[in-house]
Parts: sequence; structure tokens; C-alpha cells
Amino acid sequence: MFLDLDIHNYYEHLVIENISKRQLDMHYDKEFLADLCCLSLSNLPARYIRHEIDMAFYLSSTQRQSMCDEVISAIDDALNYLTRQNGTAKA
Repeated sequence: MFLDLDIHNYYEHLVIENISKRQLDMHYDKEFLADLCCLSLSNLPARYIRHEIDMAFYLSSTQRQSMCDEVISAIDDALNYLTRQNGTAKA
């Protein structure tokens, strides 16, 4: 078994999804986005899964919304921190 291929943190999916939805990937370079993801994920709890369908089955809509709200807050905090520290690192 290869743990790095079989298991991942569900919040990774939510962070990437939110960054894409907000089109942050169109405004910031790759290095800035990598830092943004790392800082955001460091401020979120780990929720490890094997398959995306596992979360769809076990999460209520209220839990899903709460996780999405946590992601928005974590990204906003990380974005504010990075832009304050580095200035805007636009692509």
C-alpha cells in the first residue's frame, strides 16, 4: 500500500476548489499560491480520507458548509498575511 496515493486530507480538495472558485490562481504566481495553500492548510484541522465519496456519504450539508466556511476563513487569513509580508506577488 502506498499511503501517499491512497490517503489524503479532504481539506486539500476544499482549499484548491475555493482558490479556483475565487480565481486567485489568475491573480497570483505559482509560488505565492503554494505558500497560500500551505498556510491555509496549516490553520485547518486534518480530515483524512481515502475516497472523495467517503466524505459525501458521511457529511451532512451542515457539516459540509461549516468546513467550507472554515476554508474561506483560513484562505482569507493566509492571503492577508502573505500580502502584508510580501506585498502582492501577482503573476
